[in-house]
Amino acid sequence: MTLAWYGHLEFKKISWLSGIGLFGVILISWGLAFFEYLFQVPANKIGFEENGGPFNLFQLKIIQEAITLTVFTVFAVFVMKSDKLAWNYLVGFGFMILAVFFIFKKW
Repeated sequence: MTLAWYGHLEFKKISWLSGIGLFGVILISWGLAFFEYLFQVPANKIGFEENGGPFNLFQLKIIQEAITLTVFTVFAVFVMKSDKLAWNYLVGFGFMILAVFFIFKKW
């Protein structure tokens, strides 16, 4: 989803994509997102505890968010190169890791 949502911001650097309009960007983004859905939807179905998987709904969501944040960080720093990874972002990511801990903690 990261590439579908943010990749088009780099189209201006690619000559044959630089003049594409909003409708074209939407179609390309939906096409890219489709492939993620091919993996995400079955993973949720297989992983959900009511379907025999090990995770409840909240655990599935926090796993997805943690993966998305990791992928986005790599994408933003190494592909987009427009923002630096500042200390406050790292603190926020640390809180996400704490969220994962608390969501999976058995009380």
